[in-house]
Amino acid sequence: MVRTMTIGDYEEVSLLWHKIKGFSIRSIDDSKEGVARFLRRNPDTSVVAVEDSRVVGAILCGHDGRRGCMYHVCVDPAYRMRGIGKSMVVFAMNALKKEGISKVSLIAFTKNDVGNTFWRCIGWTKREDLNYYDFVLNGENIERFITY
Repeated sequence: MVRTMTIGDYEEVSLLWHKIKGFSIRSIDDSKEGVARFLRRNPDTSVVAVEDSRVVGAILCGHDGRRGCMYHVCVDPAYRMRGIGKSMVVFAMNALKKEGISKVSLIAFTKNDVGNTFWRCIGWTKREDLNYYDFVLNGENIERFITY
């Protein structure tokens, strides 16, 4: 079952994030308080997939009024290749459409072969015509990669 994410899902979602090899977690943005802030701003667009009475997939999804963006798209490795990821993406995209958003973007790490294959297979286009830039406003928001 795919449904809208709530802050009550945080503990299970966080455990899932920590199971995904190569996943990037930020100390402030991905804390319970950070996710609660994101969900308050975007209450209807983030998604979880629940099977066997537990969260097995998640997407943080929001928009700025102009463009949607998906973050932290993941499915538990034991539940992959069953259409869960695609179902969550469709759910999130439909929620964005209801809010008048007509374009969605996401970032996938270049070394994330599983993720990049997934996005290509479900019809997303890799942009070759732009550069992506970051500027860190809060150096205390430490990024950590899951490597196991």
